[in-house]
Amino acid sequence: MVRLGSALIAIFAVGSASAFAPASQHAVRSTHVLQMTTTEAKDPVKVGVIGCGRIGIVHLGAINKAPGVVPIVVSNPTVSKAEDAAKKFGVAKFTSDAMEVITDPDVDAVWICSPSQFHADQIKACAANGKHVFCEKPIATDLAETVEAINACNEAGVKLMIGLQRRFDPNFLRVRRAIEEKEVGDTIIIKTCSRDPSPPPYEYVKGGGGIFNDMAVHDLDMTRFLAGDDPIEILAVGSCHIDKSIEDLPGSEAFDTASCIVRYPNGVSAMVDVCRQSSYGYDQRAEVLGTSGMIATDNVYPNTAKIYKNDYTGNADMPFDFFLSRYFEAYVTETEAFCESLVNDSAVPCTGIDGLVALVMSLAADKSAAEGRWVKFSEIIGEVYCSSPTECSLIANDDMFPEGFKPVGDINNLDKIVLPDVDQKKEESFSDKLKSMIWG
Repeated sequence: MVRLGSALIAIFAVGSASAFAPASQHAVRSTHVLQMTTTEAKDPVKVGVIGCGRIGIVHLGAINKAPGVVPIVVSNPTVSKAEDAAKKFGVAKFTSDAMEVITDPDVDAVWICSPSQFHADQIKACAANGKHVFCEKPIATDLAETVEAINACNEAGVKLMIGLQRRFDPNFLRVRRAIEEKEVGDTIIIKTCSRDPSPPPYEYVKGGGGIFNDMAVHDLDMTRFLAGDDPIEILAVGSCHIDKSIEDLPGSEAFDTASCIVRYPNGVSAMVDVCRQSSYGYDQRAEVLGTSGMIATDNVYPNTAKIYKNDYTGNADMPFDFFLSRYFEAYVTETEAFCESLVNDSAVPCTGIDGLVALVMSLAADKSAAEGRWVKFSEIIGEVYCSSPTECSLIANDDMFPEGFKPVGDINNLDKIVLPDVDQKKEESFSDKLKSMIWG
C-alpha cells in the first residue's frame, strides 16, 4: 500500500506533473527516549522559544535541561512574560517580537509555542532564515497553508517536528510496543477516548474549528500511531449534551460530544469517542484488541493511594484534571526528542507529514459528520492545488480548475509528486553515494 503520508506533500500539478525527487513511503516513526551521542565534543545547538505561556514554559524548562542544547532568546507579545521566563531559566535575551528570535543569527532552531493562527507564517519565516523548527500542533488550520509551511521547510533543508505530545506518553508508548512486538497478536480493533473534566467557555469554542479539529484530532492521530499505517476512510457523528449554549454555532462547533470509526488496511478498525465533560476527571485511555490478547491503559492519577470503606473502594483521588498535569512528562519527552535530533542530526520522530495527516483526518471527520456518510481521506487531499510547492490553495466546490490542472482522483498516484524532507534527502544522498561506490 502506498502511504497516505507520502501522498500529501507538494501536491504540485500544473500541466504534466513531474516528480521533485524519488518518492519514499512514510511509515509512522517510532518514538523513543532521549539517547544523545556524547562521544565527541560538539558546539551546543542554540535555540529560541516563541511564546512564554504555559506550553512554552514547559518546553523551555526541558530545553534548559537537555544536553547539547542551550536556549539563548525567548519572545512573548507581553514582554514581561518573556522577561520572567528569561530570568527563570537563565536565558540571555528576551523580546516582544517573534521575528527577532527567528532572524537572530546565533539561533539554530526555534520552538514555536505561539497561538495557532501564527504557526504557519512563523514556520515559513524560520525556513527562510535557515532555522530548524519545533511547532506545537496545528501547523495551520487551513490545509493548503499547512502544505505550504511543510514544503517551505523541506525546500530549505531544515528539520520540522510537530508537537503531538500523546505519542510520547509512556502509557500509549507501552501499547504501541505491545503491538510492534506482537504481544497481543495481530491488531483487530483500536479504541481511544478523550473526555475533558469540564467544557471550555463559549468564547473558546466559537471560531475554534470544531470538536474534531481542536479535540478529536489527538485521538485520530493516536489511532494512526497505534495502527502503524495510514487510514482509508472515516465515519463521524456529533451531538450536544453538556453546554446547550453552543448549539447556535456553525458545524461541529455545535458539538460537545462526538464519535468516529476509522478504517485501516487489513480490516483493522479504530473507534474514537470524545466529550467535553467528564464528571470523574480527565479521561484519556486507549485499548487494542489483538488476535491473541488485549492491552489497555488506565487514567493517570496524582498518586497510587486507595481508600477502602464500607461504601467505597478505589482511588483516594480523582485522575489529573488538567492536560499539563496529565501530559507533563510527554511534553518534556517530545522536547528532549527534538533536542536529540538536533544534536545528533537524526530523523525527527514526529514529522510535518504526521501533523498534516492528523489535520486531514480531523477535516474528513468534520465532513463526514456534516454530510452523514463515510469520507475517504483522499477526498480531502484532492481539495488542494499547488502551483508550486509553497503556493497552494483550496479548490473545494469549485468547478473551474486552473488551466492544465486535473485533480488527482486516486491517492495511489500522489506519491510521484512528493517533496522529501531533509532527513529523507540525507538517506537518498547516502544511497546515491553507495551506488556510485559500487557501480563507479
